Amino acid sequence: MALQDESLDGVFAALGDATRRGVITRLGRGPASVGDLARDVPMALPSFLKHIRTLEATDLIRTTKAGRVRTCELNRARLALVTGWLDEQRQLWDERTDRLEQFVTDPEENP
Repeated sequence: MALQDESLDGVFAALGDATRRGVITRLGRGPASVGDLARDVPMALPSFLKHIRTLEATDLIRTTKAGRVRTCELNRARLALVTGWLDEQRQLWDERTDRLEQFVTDPEENP
């Protein structure tokens, strides 16, 4: 469980930046070259490459190189880690709000 928590921490940290979320959103439509991705971002290429490396380090994206072109692709399986955690949290809070609703609406059940 600790390893999964560390992985989740890294993924959330990577997704905590608007530039990296923008890259993830764009790659959700399909693979793109680093150059194409950088064109939409108002920063120097070396700074943008740090964001790409962060996404690679957390395995949210994968890159391949063909000649001088580096292409990025979204690792959808890695995003499932976030989806799974969010689903668990949603279920937990749904159960809690259901119990609260029952408590508030059914006074006979409560001492």
